[in-house]
Amino acid sequence: MEREKIKAVLTIAGSDCSGGAGIQADLKTMTMHGAYGMSVITALTAQNTTGIYGVHTVTEDFLKRQIDSIFTDIVPDAVKIGMIGSKFFIDVIAERLFYYRAKNIVFDPVLASTSGTELLDKDGRKDLEEKLFPMARLVTPNRPEAEIFLGKKIETGEQVAAAAVEIGQRYGCSVLLKGGHGAGQADDFLYEQKENRKIWISGKRYLVSNTHGTGCTLSSAIAANLAKGSNLEESVRMAKEYINGALQNEIYLGAGNGPLNHMWCK
Repeated sequence: MEREKIKAVLTIAGSDCSGGAGIQADLKTMTMHGAYGMSVITALTAQNTTGIYGVHTVTEDFLKRQIDSIFTDIVPDAVKIGMIGSKFFIDVIAERLFYYRAKNIVFDPVLASTSGTELLDKDGRKDLEEKLFPMARLVTPNRPEAEIFLGKKIETGEQVAAAAVEIGQRYGCSVLLKGGHGAGQADDFLYEQKENRKIWISGKRYLVSNTHGTGCTLSSAIAANLAKGSNLEESVRMAKEYINGALQNEIYLGAGNGPLNHMWCK
């Protein structure tokens, strides 16, 4: 009997030693979606539920070696990009992913941690937009990140939709503008750039305190769903359902903003 080939997903991101976000959250999410998770680590962080207390980046050469090691052996069916940590890594990541013709790239443009620690400066943000946005099948900024990229406030639903379209048309990528940072319901707006499709994806706001790693988890779930053959809208909707379950089935760890329950659907 022919064995079914498991889908492989690569995460390029920073490590969270407390396990709630970054590489650790990505791998848990991929596993829960039945995908084989692999990682390229951009930086080690000393952090927990109360904040980030240190960041140690790898070298550009070692970053390249990690990416080459993955693509020359287990070729991923999707790639999630999270915390990059250094503007100098952007060229390496963009060049290597282009060289290997990586597919189903989901880019979560992490600019700051939940606790407010800045993770990429202004020059780095510009490079993200110009070099990585156009390569992505989907970019998943939250409202504060979209405001930084566009240089203007985003407050109303109409402004959310317009901002997603503006980013998508500017860089030639689909955009999921996440609504979790706004008031009211946690509705997201999906703009599929090639098809010019504009879709509101409704979401319920849960009054919970343990939300550490939500963005990492969502983008990894989307990447896993894309790797398994779902289209973009289906991948986003299923990822939202997974996030909802992880929030509803709350766990209590740490003294601060605790992690999601990635194992809720086991």
